[in-house]
Order: sequence, then structure tokens, then C-alpha cells
Amino acid sequence: MSSNSQPDANSNSPHWRASRWRLVLMLAALGMLGPFTVDAYLPAFAGIGADLHATPAQMQQTLSAFFLAWAFMNLFHGALADSLGRRPVVLGGLALFTLASIGCAFSQTLGQLVFFRAMQGLAIGVGNVVARAVIRDMYALAQAQRLMSQVAILHGLAPVLASLVGGWLYALYGWRSVFTMLVALASALWFTAWRALPETLAPEHVQSLRLRPLLQGYRQLLSDPRIALLALGNALPFCGVFGYVLSSPYFMGEHLHLAPTQFYWLFAMLVSGLIGGAWVSGRLAGRMTPARQIGIAFGVMLSIALANLLATQWFMPHVSWSLLPIAGFTFGWALAMPSITLLMLDLYPQRRGMASSLQSVAASGTIGLTSGLLVPLILHSTGLLALAMLLFALCGAQCLLELRRRWPETGQTLAH
Repeated sequence: MSSNSQPDANSNSPHWRASRWRLVLMLAALGMLGPFTVDAYLPAFAGIGADLHATPAQMQQTLSAFFLAWAFMNLFHGALADSLGRRPVVLGGLALFTLASIGCAFSQTLGQLVFFRAMQGLAIGVGNVVARAVIRDMYALAQAQRLMSQVAILHGLAPVLASLVGGWLYALYGWRSVFTMLVALASALWFTAWRALPETLAPEHVQSLRLRPLLQGYRQLLSDPRIALLALGNALPFCGVFGYVLSSPYFMGEHLHLAPTQFYWLFAMLVSGLIGGAWVSGRLAGRMTPARQIGIAFGVMLSIALANLLATQWFMPHVSWSLLPIAGFTFGWALAMPSITLLMLDLYPQRRGMASSLQSVAASGTIGLTSGLLVPLILHSTGLLALAMLLFALCGAQCLLELRRRWPETGQTLAH
């Protein structure tokens, strides 16, 4: 790893004097807005399509527009946070998201909904991008991994809460109430961030927002293959499990015969895996090298994905077993994610916001392409969903194997 990766902050950060858990809760809440934006409206998917006279394939455009806009704007969230500061970017993004959610709630046509979903996507990335940068700004490596794991544990609650709340809101008040809830949530987060979010960007790390230095920063990071390999190594396996989320109206409804108010079982499996993997990752911080931890995590993911594929060939899909591989696979991904993220952020400490952006671009871009191109082809087959999970895990593993082959020293140092 680069010699520039030494921590420039420690546990006694001058930016935050309150309880560390208050910081964790605030950063987790910012990150939870993204899952809420996706998972809360999935139980209402069919109802929205019926109301707006849209086919399932057309409704997938509301997902693709959201994720592709998210991917595009993520290119700039980190650069803006490196130049203007962490606080202004978060506050501006939350304000735009609130306005876009109002537009979604009042949409009368599919085209209007797709447009305002894209606007949500342009704004939603600020939470995760800035949260990662804030943590690494403030804490040394091992402690940053523990905090990221704690944030991930709370973040993991978002899918099950979102699907549960979204399902009941849709059942009781209709699909527009889901977006009204997002308006209220984003407004509350804006006020909280305005009151409490510290500015952690060090003056010596402020980057110019002029076009030439900005392009030089992107050229520096994008020309480093380690950035792409780490970003894709993190993003591709998550697409394997997120295919089930994007297909949940069909996977849970057609295959497992569950009602929209029961979709939370899928997200409960996701949450259990995310929380378990993040907790173990936090416990291993400073005790195991990142490279070894990532290797174990991918071993878990590949084993679970293969077992899931074989099970779909031998057994009929049933709620008693079909959701368990999702929990196991997500556990493996959450075990690897904090280590991969910190390795990526530490390659260029002066460009942590931009590096965080590129990680989010890889995640949201691959999910956007998955939702628009792959999910419509596989959502009616549990075997194809399982095959996609295995192939995505294999592709992610290949990225990290290539990283280890070309830069064998990466992740071999024990974090302190």
C-alpha cells in the first residue's frame, strides 16, 4: 500500500467530542436513506404499475433511472466534498432529495415518476460517500474499521424496516404515502445534519474545484488499476444478492407465494447477514490482516452461492429454505466490505472523497445495469437468480485475485 496511507487522525478527534455512538447513529441514518428509497417502494411495485398503467418491464425503468443517476452523480459527490467540505454537500444533497421525493409523491404518469426517481438518484449518494470520508478523516485505520462496521450494523436494519414500513403504508394508504414518508425522513435528516454533522475536511486536504485539477484527480485515481479492482471486487458480489432485492415482487410473490406485507422476510435475511458480517469484521479489526479477512469472506460467499444454485436444482422454492442463502451470502459480503473500503480510501488520502465516490459509482452503476438489463431476464427463475449470484461472486473474487497477484503487499499489514 502507498506510503501516504498513514492515518492523519486518531481516536481523540478534535471534530467530535460527544459520544462515539451518536456519530455512528447519525452517519448510519444518512446511509440508511438509500435503502429506504429502494426497498420501501418495492412492496408497492405492482400497485404503482397498475395505477400508472405500466408493465413490469416499464416499472423496472424507475429502478434503472434511480441507480444510473446515482452512479453518475457519485462521480461528483466526493470531489465536491473534497473541495467544498463534507457538511455543505450533505445538506445540499438532502435538500434536493426532499424536493425529488415530493415530485415522486405527486407523479401522475410513469414518465414523471422515472424523472423524479432519477432526481432522487442524483442526490442519494451523499450519505454513504461523505460518511466513509468523515470516518477516515477522524480515526486511525483499525478504529475506522470498527466504526464502519458499527455503521454497517445499523445500516443493515434499513432494508427490513423499509420493506415493513413500505408494505404497511402501501396497504393502508396507497403507494404515494411511501414517498411522503421519504419526504419526512429526509427533512428530519437534513435538520439533524445541520445541527450536528462536523466539518472534518482538513484545510491541507482541500482540493481545487477548478476543472483542470478536478480532471487531474480523476485521471490519477482512474489510471490506478487498484482502484478499479477494489471497487469492482466490492460491487460485483453485492449485485449477486441485490438481484433478489430487485426481483423481490416476483421472487417473494410468484415463487414463495408471500403477500407484500410479508416481503420483510427477505430483508430480515439481508439484515441478519449484514449485521453478522459487520459485527465479525469489527471484532477482527487489528487482529487479522485485511487480505486474509477478505479471502475468508469470499470463501463464504462462493460456498453459499454454489450451494444455493445446487439447491434450486434439487428442491422446489419454499420460504423454509430459499431465503437462508441470502443471509449467508450477505454475511460474507459484509465481512469483506469494511476492509475493501479502507484499502481503497488509503490509496490516496488527499482524495478520500473522490475515492469514496468511485466506490459508490461502481456499486450503483453495476446495480443499475443489473436492474435494467439482467433482472428482467432472470426474475421468473430461481435457478437463474442463484446462477447470477454465483457468477457475480466469481467475478468479484477474480478482481481481488488479480489485485493480489499484481500488488501482493496490498492488505498484508495489520491495521493499528
